[in-house]
Amino acid sequence: SLYSKAPIEDIDAHSDKGTSVLNTTTGDVAFAVPIRSFKFEKSLMQEHFNENYLESDKYPQASFKGKLNTIPDVSKDGTYPVTATGLFEVHGVKQNRTIPGKIMVSKGAVSLTSEFMVACKDHKVEIPKLVFHNIAETIRINVSAAYAPYK
Repeated sequence: SLYSKAPIEDIDAHSDKGTSVLNTTTGDVAFAVPIRSFKFEKSLMQEHFNENYLESDKYPQASFKGKLNTIPDVSKDGTYPVTATGLFEVHGVKQNRTIPGKIMVSKGAVSLTSEFMVACKDHKVEIPKLVFHNIAETIRINVSAAYAPYK
């Protein structure tokens, strides 16, 4: 999901089309989400997001590919704070990032959550001055993934 808190209007969008892979042996972690899969409360917001800001036809997905800085023991139930360092890409701009998260293990099931901030300017997402009160300069991103063993 993504969230923008701005003086005039908050913007909240969600997608359930993201994919993620976690290798609990090597610590490799990746996620990707199609930009057009984000659903907004207002269809006009969704249209502007895709056509004017993120140019989703030209840059169809956001992604992260990196490595956990510490690998938790997923054979034991618990909640493990982690960070992953790697390349985060939005709007065709790749940036080295260290992203915080939590890995949860319950009865052998592994899941991950993460919340981090992305500055529009860091990825050359231009917000027209006419609407800068409507859209925050920094967007909160939430990622949630449930993993199944690879067979």
